[in-house]
Amino acid sequence: MTKQRQLPTILSSKVSAKSKFFTVEQLNLRFSNGVERQYERMKSGGRGSVMVVPFLDPDTLLLIREYACGTHHYELGFVKGLIDPGETPEQAANRELKEEIGYGANKLIALKSLAMAPGYFGSSMHIFIASDLYQETLEGDEPESLELVPWAYHQLDQLMDDPDFNDARSIAALLMTQRKLNEAAGG
Repeated sequence: MTKQRQLPTILSSKVSAKSKFFTVEQLNLRFSNGVERQYERMKSGGRGSVMVVPFLDPDTLLLIREYACGTHHYELGFVKGLIDPGETPEQAANRELKEEIGYGANKLIALKSLAMAPGYFGSSMHIFIASDLYQETLEGDEPESLELVPWAYHQLDQLMDDPDFNDARSIAALLMTQRKLNEAAGG
């Protein structure tokens, strides 16, 4: 077991930039050895987000292809979105499924909550597997309809090699899903 380290003391904090989506906070810190440094981080809104790996049937994953502004490219990945105020992560996962692919899930398995970029960003993403799907659609906030892309589970190597499957969160979710399903199968 590793020794618990003493967290740096926050000497001061202030907002250094703000946009519609992000607040950048500047922190002045003192470490336990006396060294003082200035850091910047995107301040968390506290709500978190979800990502869902949906299974239409035991051998078919459902992915979406949607525009990603950061890469200015259409990316292939899993259902994802912010947790709305008052929602649990499970409720948010089911809502996002209905908004993005037109299905709800009778069964959600929580895999893990991930820090997305802990050096700069304080938010977490809750990863779920969804199965026993049923058709139900809710209106989402996407500017255009998302392309639904069914993918055979036994062809995961091809998915990992697909040039449009780049999101590290989707790759992590897929690997955690594989591990969970292998454990359930006794492997």
